[in-house]
Amino acid sequence: QVQLVESGGGLVQAGGSLRLSCAASGRTFSSYTMGWFRQAPGKERGFVAFITSGGSTFYADSVKGRFTISRDNSKNTVYLQMNSLKPEDTAVYYCAAGRAAVVAGAFDFWGQGTQVTVSS
Repeated sequence: QVQLVESGGGLVQAGGSLRLSCAASGRTFSSYTMGWFRQAPGKERGFVAFITSGGSTFYADSVKGRFTISRDNSKNTVYLQMNSLKPEDTAVYYCAAGRAAVVAGAFDFWGQGTQVTVSS
């Protein structure tokens, strides 16, 4: 069992930056692929990025070059650095633990989400 708690969301102007954090409980954190997904009002939850246990990363095209996912296994924490934010990045961002895939169904454990709002 893995419990995930996100933090770092907030209101930022377009072009600004935010860093999301996701703290995980459990001794098996390092063995999981960790992912970030987001859900805007009226839309389905969509893939943002994942990082495997070995440190390989993969990004959605919409965030490639602007967002960076990283992990610190000593702190059981995964991060999402978001730069050059756009109004269309506005969503609730969710951290998840599971397998390396771009679909939500591959992830077994989810956080409660943190709101990111980008103003124009």
